[in-house]
Amino acid sequence: MDLDTVREVVLARDRADLAQVGAGSAVLAGGTFLFSEPHDRLDRLVDITTLGWAPMLERGDGLEIAATCTLADFAGARPGRELGSAVLRPEWPGTALFAQSCRALLASHKIWRTATVGGNVCLSLPAGAVLGALVALDATAVIWPRGGGERRIPLRDFVTGPGENILAAGAVVRSFLVPTASLVARTGFRKIALAPLGRSGAVVMGRREADGRCAITVTAATVRPVVLDFDTVPTEFDLAAALAELEPQVWFDDPHGAPDWRAHVTGLLAAEVAAELRGSS
Repeated sequence: MDLDTVREVVLARDRADLAQVGAGSAVLAGGTFLFSEPHDRLDRLVDITTLGWAPMLERGDGLEIAATCTLADFAGARPGRELGSAVLRPEWPGTALFAQSCRALLASHKIWRTATVGGNVCLSLPAGAVLGALVALDATAVIWPRGGGERRIPLRDFVTGPGENILAAGAVVRSFLVPTASLVARTGFRKIALAPLGRSGAVVMGRREADGRCAITVTAATVRPVVLDFDTVPTEFDLAAALAELEPQVWFDDPHGAPDWRAHVTGLLAAEVAAELRGSS
């Protein structure tokens, strides 16, 4: 869709150019949402793809994923595969959630080549499956506030509601840091939708770390990603008890699933994920 109110496109070359992000402007990366509907308040786009960020970089404490990493690169990241300047280690089975989460999106592979990880996170939609995967892997968002400096926020605290997050005006998400403990963890994934190719009604992801600790993450069924932490892989009873303690308002309601249905199927999927993690060695 043409954005006929936009009068300027800034090709960001360094961080100083990001100072132009503010009222009446928007960050442009993949643009798959930005160009999908009218945005009459916008008169400037700041393109961050020209900053040249590597899609992924191995760090001493894990993996850094750039906000401009495409879903295609994200989904294609598998242990042992070279991606840009990063070679994903064979002992990183947690990266299996990357491709699984992308397949939970209602988007074609053509969209994958353009849409970005940062865009999926910043849209902060309940069906943001890539957002859910990074939350499930205990990722941290690296944010560049306007005026300089850097903030690091656990991604589980980033989204506050459907389409809402804590990103301040003028701030830009730089990247996401996934810790080594999550990359080497065993993971489980389940999803359900009312139609085979429809938007996910519930997505449940589990992570069991080397020390036995376990996290079950619920997305799509809830207004924001919900993480349930356990000292060990939970029993069905423990899972049911933890889910029952969630506020009724946390369950999302739209044409893709009623709250009571989402809560019910989430319990079933979570039990399957826990059983898988319990059975893995």
